[in-house]
Amino acid sequence: MTPAAQTAAESAALVLEDGTTYRGRAYGATGTTFGEIVFSTGMTGYQETLTDPSYHRQIVVMTAPHIGNTGVNDEDPESGQIWVSGYVVRDPARRVSSWRAQHSLGEELAEQGIVGISDVDTRALTRRLREEGVMRAGIFSGEDLVRDGYPRSVEELVAQVQASPQMAGADLAREVSTNEAYTVEPRGNFEGKTPVATVVAVDLGIKTMTPVRLAERGVRVVVVPQSSTVADIEAVFADLPDAAPRGVFFSNGPGDPGAAGHEVELLREVLDRRIPFFGICFGNQLLGRALGYGTYKLDYGHRGINQPVLDRTTAKVEVTAHNHGFAVDAPLDEQGSTAPHDGGRYGRVVVSHVGLNDQVVEGLTCLDLPAFSVQYHPEAAAGPHDAAYLFDRFVGLLTNPAAWPPALKTAPAAAQLNTAPINTEENH
Repeated sequence: MTPAAQTAAESAALVLEDGTTYRGRAYGATGTTFGEIVFSTGMTGYQETLTDPSYHRQIVVMTAPHIGNTGVNDEDPESGQIWVSGYVVRDPARRVSSWRAQHSLGEELAEQGIVGISDVDTRALTRRLREEGVMRAGIFSGEDLVRDGYPRSVEELVAQVQASPQMAGADLAREVSTNEAYTVEPRGNFEGKTPVATVVAVDLGIKTMTPVRLAERGVRVVVVPQSSTVADIEAVFADLPDAAPRGVFFSNGPGDPGAAGHEVELLREVLDRRIPFFGICFGNQLLGRALGYGTYKLDYGHRGINQPVLDRTTAKVEVTAHNHGFAVDAPLDEQGSTAPHDGGRYGRVVVSHVGLNDQVVEGLTCLDLPAFSVQYHPEAAAGPHDAAYLFDRFVGLLTNPAAWPPALKTAPAAAQLNTAPINTEENH
């Protein structure tokens, strides 16, 4: 290959649907990919990000400038594959520097066919997305940048991007869910003992560590497909003694909660039976919709492991891991509101957690039902672990339902809810 041909093969372009174009070098596989382009502010844990099913059909921009120095191993994936549709980094590591690494990041991306681009000014790109909002994008590299021996025009590439699917209205959980149910038994100090509770986890894009966190607390977790019915859930509980604690969990996942009609109806059947419920991320949005609240698309979402959230039940601020582009539209009033669905049949609901950067709803707690949810990831395998207590809260709900619900606490920290959104640009 001549130097000129090699240079062409290594070239890549990132094209946004508004026509903005960034030139760089191919990273991972070469070819073409499309997706909603989003940015993640995490400085570590990129392997968790790549294998999070919630990133299905999204091109992820890493705001940290140096990515790949710890390589990739076979122990840290959160699912069986990389789910991002594309990957954008500024300065990929030239060599791996961790004793745990089994592959380089670039090799892993290439092996799984993930088209990426490097040598991009990711700070400028992130500022663009913050100002204009997330949008569709495409990465083109190698021979896909050439037609009949000539470089393809930007107009042609933009037209392809604009013809790609949008995230709004996308029903994607079925595309990432398990096909067969499986069980995660209690482990650690609880291994071999009678489970403290049995939980059916509906897989909407569940991460590996989520059922593990429950199993570490003595819970038997039966993970079931997205297509499951309430009869499937009740069948799991059929052989349990009448007094045995049981619950339902809805996981994180990709797509628009407004398009998840089956999941919302399933959750309403769970609530109607007063089965204790806990949901995270997508599960939080689905609880909101099941209760009758709306959801809406954020301008650029929350993604990364440095998001501050106020837990209004403890008045403590947590640093949390997020990955969501939609949010629940519910009143922030500390007195709560009556859930709008069906004339208020689900009773009172309070917003239990609030994002301190922009006052987005980050959690819901039902006062008249055994149900709650948060918008972020308490399992956070790559950290932080401030929110791990939420699994204990769920176990407490299962084993001591009489103590539900937790009361909101009034504290000076709550005054932060009335402040203007905080400028967090330094994080990006």
